[in-house]
Amino acid sequence: MEPHGGGPGDAKGEAGEAGESGEDAFPHWFIESFADYWQSMGSSRIEGRIAAYLMVSDASEGVSAEKLAEAAGASRGSVSTYTRSLIAAGFVRLVRRPDDRAHYYVMDEDVWGGFLDTEQGYLRSQRALAARALARTTPGGPAHQRIRNMHDYLAWLLDVQRMPTAWREYKAQRDAGEG
Repeated sequence: MEPHGGGPGDAKGEAGEAGESGEDAFPHWFIESFADYWQSMGSSRIEGRIAAYLMVSDASEGVSAEKLAEAAGASRGSVSTYTRSLIAAGFVRLVRRPDDRAHYYVMDEDVWGGFLDTEQGYLRSQRALAARALARTTPGGPAHQRIRNMHDYLAWLLDVQRMPTAWREYKAQRDAGEG
C-alpha cells in the first residue's frame, strides 16, 4: 500500500485515490491519513498503518499477522514488533483461535476509553512518585517547587479532569440519544 502522497487532510486523500471505488477509497484514505498523524507524533508510520487498519477492520475474530503485513506494506517481523508495541500501549489485543497457531489482532470497540484507563494508571504512579519525592526535597527550594508542580499537575489531571468517567458519561448520553 503506497501513501496517498499528501499530508493529512489533503484534497486527494479526502476523495480517495483516482480509480478507487468509494468502498475501497475510504479504508485507504483513513489508513494513510491516520498513519500521517501517527508519524507526526514521532511514532512509526507502519505502526500507524497497523493501528488504522485494525480500526477500520470488520474482522470481529481478529486480523492475522500475515494480513497486517500485507495491509501495512511491512515484513512479518515489523508487524510482530509493532503489534507488541501497540499491545503494550493498550491499542491492540492478541486473540487466539481454537486449533490455530497463528496470531490474530483486534482493536477493542472503545480503544480510546481503554487508553484513558491505561493512562490513568501511569498518572497515578507518577503522582505517587512525586509525593514520595516531595518528602525528600527541601521545602521552598527549586527542586521542591518543580516536584510540587509535577505532583499537583498530575493530581489535577486525575482528580479535576476525571477523564475516564467523563468519557463514559459522554458515551452514555450519546448512545441514549441514538435510541
